[in-house]
Amino acid sequence: MVTALSARMRRVPAHPVRTYRFTAPNASDTPRLARDHVAGLLRHTGHGSLAETARLLVSEAVTNVYLHTRVPLLTVRTSVRPDRVFIAVVDASPRTVPEERAMAAHDADDECGRGLALVAALATAWGITWHGAPDPHEKSVWFELRKTA
Repeated sequence: MVTALSARMRRVPAHPVRTYRFTAPNASDTPRLARDHVAGLLRHTGHGSLAETARLLVSEAVTNVYLHTRVPLLTVRTSVRPDRVFIAVVDASPRTVPEERAMAAHDADDECGRGLALVAALATAWGITWHGAPDPHEKSVWFELRKTA
């Protein structure tokens, strides 16, 4: 009986991935709410060393959605592992693609246009993924941050 029961039980990985979602209206205060949510989450899951970088990059990605789309909602998905985090900002505007510009192309006083350049400079990996083939219905701008040893 014990053998039959253990054979049916799922194996749980030693370090499971835990994913959290934050969904909010596409509004002017959403970048602040999203970055505060992610920073608090990372501090509470043992990733405090990544919190400030994540705050900055989430703020940039969510601000891009606010400034360049007309979607009613956006979602920030944060997946936590022991050594890294994966964060995706998802919106239902797959045809509006943020443009990456080199940091050097900006004046020191520029207040916008640096979002993806910051993501590229500070993230371990990043990209844009379209969801729903053959006709995508949403996209995500994602990035990964790893803990340093």
